[in-house]
Amino acid sequence: MKQLYSYPEEWLRQRQALHTAREIHQQPWLWRRLTQRLHQLQPQWQPFLQTLLRQPDLRIVLCSAGSSDYIGRALAPWLCEATGRDVVACATTDIVPAPLHYLHPTRPTLLVSYGRSGNSPESLAAVTLADRMLPDCHHLVITCNAEGELARFGQNRQRARTLLMPSEALDQGFAMTSNFSCMLLATLLTLGPWPLAQSDEMLQSVADWCDQQQASWQQQCKPLARGGFTRVVCLGAGCLSGVAQEAALKILELTAGRIASRYDTPLGLRHGPKFMIDGGTLVLLLLSTDPYRHGYERDLLHELRKDGLARRVVALSGDRDADMPETLAVAGAHDDIWLSLPYLMFLQLLALETALALGVTPDNPCPSGEVNRVVQGVTLYPYPTGQGAWQPRQQEEDA
Repeated sequence: MKQLYSYPEEWLRQRQALHTAREIHQQPWLWRRLTQRLHQLQPQWQPFLQTLLRQPDLRIVLCSAGSSDYIGRALAPWLCEATGRDVVACATTDIVPAPLHYLHPTRPTLLVSYGRSGNSPESLAAVTLADRMLPDCHHLVITCNAEGELARFGQNRQRARTLLMPSEALDQGFAMTSNFSCMLLATLLTLGPWPLAQSDEMLQSVADWCDQQQASWQQQCKPLARGGFTRVVCLGAGCLSGVAQEAALKILELTAGRIASRYDTPLGLRHGPKFMIDGGTLVLLLLSTDPYRHGYERDLLHELRKDGLARRVVALSGDRDADMPETLAVAGAHDDIWLSLPYLMFLQLLALETALALGVTPDNPCPSGEVNRVVQGVTLYPYPTGQGAWQPRQQEEDA
């Protein structure tokens, strides 16, 4: 009988957890496939991006909704520091109702749009608005679905390119797991500061580590998931803030809301959100490899343990710290952006194990249909011509 992690596949199938477990487990293999694909497609995307990235005033906007939005929130601060470019993350759910708050008509713009299905109504509205409102707008569509509307938008346009993830990244489970990490990695490899060949070496190291550690991570997650907590607070700084956001959402989604969750930064927690921590709370602190940030994180960790308010406080680290008990060494020391990949896998496993412990079906945590994989019920309204300080650009005809 086939096993996945420590479970027979049939046992997972009966609990509607097989897709989610498989899609978490496959990620290191998928990352390697994605890297091969990017090498093969390099003549299609690299000249397009190189021309844009030579513009000193280029504004790069990373956008989507839900989990896909957190890809941008993890990458934008890191890309700003690593490349010196103007990179921002904006949710499409913010852009669509108030586009001129987030889109700057005076700046050349690369809009990077993420989509698992590519059919979310806000994502399609955002690219259409940007194309109309920005005189110098180019698009990079990163999606998992070749048949989605977002992929179609990026095809056969002079000002756009579409990067399709490997077909296995189009997850069948409810919550985004492997497609999240693939789209994050695709952005890192195409917009990051290193040549693709140099990135290969770092990616291979991280993928090998994740393959080696998956079984032990699951064994660490099981007792955490069965610890009787009713709330989770995920904390991270810099690019790890976006990872903390995604982790909080994964726990909320896979447990169908039975575990309340939120994210914050280590410094932000003291400004009110600390009230959420009680005897039923698990606090997860994602430690940075940066010594400067690490000082703030270490201070908060000691404070939380001294307070004794939480049911349990656990720090995830790139390396075990003898001065900080209850620190789980999830990965070898890497730059924070590479550390985000093993952190994501560990936290996805924790969400899966928590759902199984509660008897929730992770592949379909909302069988009654109030919450859907692709958002429904959104009515899109035409943006009034002439409103604001912009003039609509004639939409580009398909080539």
